[in-house]
Amino acid sequence: MSRQGDAKEKRQLVNFLFYKADPAWRRLPEAQKEKGRQEFLQTMEQYQEDIILVTYSLVGVRSDSDLMLWRIGYDMDRLQCMAAELSRTGLGCYLNTAYSYLAMTKRSVYVDRHVHEGQEGSRMRIVRPGVAKYLFVYPFVKTRSWYLLSQEERQKMMDVHITIGHKYPGVKLNTTYSFGLDDQEFVVAFETDQPEDFLDLVMALRETQSSLYTLRDTPIFTCVRRDAAEALALLG
Repeated sequence: MSRQGDAKEKRQLVNFLFYKADPAWRRLPEAQKEKGRQEFLQTMEQYQEDIILVTYSLVGVRSDSDLMLWRIGYDMDRLQCMAAELSRTGLGCYLNTAYSYLAMTKRSVYVDRHVHEGQEGSRMRIVRPGVAKYLFVYPFVKTRSWYLLSQEERQKMMDVHITIGHKYPGVKLNTTYSFGLDDQEFVVAFETDQPEDFLDLVMALRETQSSLYTLRDTPIFTCVRRDAAEALALLG
């Protein structure tokens, strides 16, 4: 399909919204905290008809983030209104936005010759979160010299990159694009039930030629999938 045809496809907006709880939240009376949690949950439910929402906890994993909402939709206004309403809840007024990464879906130009169900499917125009326990998220920026290479040179290096990825079928990659939308160029999110597989995959990719063209791939977030009520309860 041509790039012009691709541009006419309706693409998803993808947002990774990280919150850090104010320590004052934990010192509130339990009844007040429960009321705040219920307000937060009810607000999320109001948007779930048109926004895919998956909750993750980072409590005890990172010092700068406690909660992450993976939000996928088609309307920027809806994403913004949801965030605003969440901030007005009894819990939301104690949550600081630590990071927020915005991206969109777009078909990868490197995977047409590679078919690997469960991995390459996540590189198309639709992001469909699975049920894996862990999600590893990070913003990604290539060097400018990468874009000056020919398509053939880049494809050759990405063929090696993709082949290594196929050695870890339990790791599902979701690539989203941020060009002109946010500071990074991509946001990548890896779903897996085996953190050790992701660790080994990243180590293997460090040895590829394409890694020479990585300008930035941090911070990296290890997110543990929890249902919404449990993720909020873990805030303390």
